Amino acid sequence: MSWTDERIATLRKMWEGGATASEIATELGGVSRNAVIGKAHRLGLKARPSPVKANEKKKPVAAPAAKKPAAPAPVAAAPRAPEPTERAPVEAAERPAPRPPAPAPRARAGAGPG
Repeated sequence: MSWTDERIATLRKMWEGGATASEIATELGGVSRNAVIGKAHRLGLKARPSPVKANEKKKPVAAPAAKKPAAPAPVAAAPRAPEPTERAPVEAAERPAPRPPAPAPRARAGAGPG
C-alpha cells in the first residue's frame, strides 16, 4: 500500500473531522491504526489529546461537611493459628548413622613428577 494523494487527502479530512485512527484505517483499508498515526505525525497534523486521559475526570474536592456520625468499631480479626512448638532433641539411637568421609582423590598413573 502506498500513500497516494487521494489517500492522504482522506486521512487529512477525517483526522481534522475528529475521526479516530482506527476509523481512518478502516476507511482507507490495507493500513493499520499505527500507520495512520505515523503518517499524521509525519504530515504535521495537529496532535489530539488522548481519549483515555480526556475521559478521566478529577473528583471534585468535597467541602468539609457537618460532623459525621462516628464510624462503627472495627470487627476483631479471627484468632491466628498457634505457632508450632519446638521439637524435642532427637535421641542418639534415633539419629541416622553418620556418613563415612569421602575417599581422597587417587593419583593417575604416570602423572607424577618427572
